[in-house]
Amino acid sequence: MSREITTVVLAERPKTVVVPGETFRVEKVAAPTEADLKDGQLLLETLYVSLDPAMRGWLSTERSYIPPVAIGAIMRAGAICRVLATRSAKAAVGDIVTSFSGWTEVAVAEEATVNNLFAALPAEARSQLSMTDLMGTLGMTGLTAYFGLDKIAGPFKPTDTVVVSGAAGATGSIVAQIAKLKGAKRVIGIAGSEEKVRWLEDDLKLDVGLNYKDPDFAKKLRDAVPDFIDVYWDNVGGEILDLALSLAAPHSRYVMCGGISQYNSGNVQGPKNILKVVTQRIKLQGFIVMDYATEYERALKDLAQWLLEGKLKRSETILTGGLEVADRALLDLFEGKNKGKLLLEVKNPKDEAARL
Repeated sequence: MSREITTVVLAERPKTVVVPGETFRVEKVAAPTEADLKDGQLLLETLYVSLDPAMRGWLSTERSYIPPVAIGAIMRAGAICRVLATRSAKAAVGDIVTSFSGWTEVAVAEEATVNNLFAALPAEARSQLSMTDLMGTLGMTGLTAYFGLDKIAGPFKPTDTVVVSGAAGATGSIVAQIAKLKGAKRVIGIAGSEEKVRWLEDDLKLDVGLNYKDPDFAKKLRDAVPDFIDVYWDNVGGEILDLALSLAAPHSRYVMCGGISQYNSGNVQGPKNILKVVTQRIKLQGFIVMDYATEYERALKDLAQWLLEGKLKRSETILTGGLEVADRALLDLFEGKNKGKLLLEVKNPKDEAARL
């Protein structure tokens, strides 16, 4: 008798917020085995899945950069996996790899969708880095920060004032640190609690941390940018983006990465200060990190080096409970309960590999 595994599929499209127990459905299915593999495929066991704001957009049928997750399909997600079997030269049995295999305990993956970065790193680097870095600083999170700054915000000038919204989140925290590394004069981070503000200032060494829930937030942001904003990284949209537009310096660069405050809204709020783009000659540009896939090697080399040198600090929030709590974990992301990268542990990597 074949072993059963847990998968989580999309049951219905949410109108606003993800509803635990309704939006997704937990299913028990027969596990794929080595016998199911074709040439160029790998059998992967999921250790961690990444929880990212973009996942809410993947549930929508609105036109986007990627097709939506189909009803009844396994929820799409980045994952850190262990190779159980392989018919590919991409990785060996036991290797730790990443893939977009989604919310499933075991998956068959095409070699083109598998990244074996850990094996490519020198042994010394592997010993100093965590496998969870593969979904954080060395994953889509870090790459997004790197290329948004490199392609849109840069090159930095020594007079630049940078403001990062969602600065205590996975991407925002890396953005803020790289901006300092790249020579910005001042970096201001916006977060959603006093604890996160202290972390931004004390641990990440930002010049100013601000709590957007503070009744005096708007005044404090104005006071923090007396020469206005040269670079703004937008992770949240909504009222904070509007305020940032009102404080734009001439010829400023606004990196449009996300709008987490709007993803679950039934009435998306557009910017009221859009004419500032004209009067201040703002470069306001969106991007998708996959646009720069041919340049990942360069970025990963820099990111890994900065981590090893201690120039980049990372923070992770790792939830437990397996895929049965994945929907609740995704909701935690939108409620701002994480600091840094949010991951869900599906299986303890110290446990013995599955036998299928």
